[in-house]
Amino acid sequence: MSWNRRHVLSLADFSPAEYDTVLQTASSFREVLTRRTKKVPTLQGQVVANLFFEPSTRTRSSFELAAKRLSADTLNFAASTSSITKGETILDTAKTYLAMGTDMMVIRHKEAGVPQAIADEMDRLNVKVGVLNAGDGQHEHPSQALLDLFTICSLIDVEKPRSTLLKDKKIAIVGDILHSRVARSNIWSLTASGAEVHLAAPPTLLPKEFAEFVNESDPAISRKLFVHWTLEPALIDADFVMTLRLQKERMTSYLLPSLREYHQQFGITRDRLKLCKPEVRVLHPGPVNRGVEISSDLMDDPVLSLISQQVTSGVAVRMALLYLMGGGKVS
Repeated sequence: MSWNRRHVLSLADFSPAEYDTVLQTASSFREVLTRRTKKVPTLQGQVVANLFFEPSTRTRSSFELAAKRLSADTLNFAASTSSITKGETILDTAKTYLAMGTDMMVIRHKEAGVPQAIADEMDRLNVKVGVLNAGDGQHEHPSQALLDLFTICSLIDVEKPRSTLLKDKKIAIVGDILHSRVARSNIWSLTASGAEVHLAAPPTLLPKEFAEFVNESDPAISRKLFVHWTLEPALIDADFVMTLRLQKERMTSYLLPSLREYHQQFGITRDRLKLCKPEVRVLHPGPVNRGVEISSDLMDDPVLSLISQQVTSGVAVRMALLYLMGGGKVS
């Protein structure tokens, strides 16, 4: 196990060893979360600032809880009630939190590249402050992909989740891939783990360049990524199906005839899952548009749906990331 990253901004250059370090560290924290006292003093005295320039429920709450479970102090920022509304720049906001003694910053922003810019500024100032990307525009959402990876690997081997468990597994990602930072991060993590990833969406939500870019990204990693503009080829013999929310707030043009037609062609239902492996499981990063991306009864199915497990996994994985970035020793 190894770790030498100060920042976690993207999964594009993550190594298999780094994935396994996160998975195994998260596994140990999952055990902590089952105890009566769900708290460890690992980051006692450190300050974690959650700088969310964009609305969030799951990710923000998950990071806040993760930091508190590690005994860190937390500072929570909301753009609507901050000096941003008075004209303060994002970098000046970050430096204000730095002056308060912040050790790690968790950043979410609607524009791609903002966490990178803040990380670059922290490095320029030569301060040992870690920056974690909690979702930036249509770029990436690393912690979501890592918790998805942890959820899947833990289902296969709860005692020792590891990335090699996904070798040759078929995973379908269905939905608004064009606007999805979750899809981008999952594509990096799943293909690096040896999974065969099949993307399915209408042509307006899935440019063919997706597969070409990823497959040619790193000669050292043999990635398997395929694009489908119909649903069935992606589902045939799939081991896992991940469906994505239609991000209507990011759609600047007329990309779909109607939500009803989308559900008829790409919505995940029990009948459509018959094309998959018998033991198939379904994931969704949330929030969910019930009856659009996935049928309501399937979403609530305690066997087929892994959605609640994803939320639970989120705390353990984010504890692992904060622990590793905060200088936790990896044995």
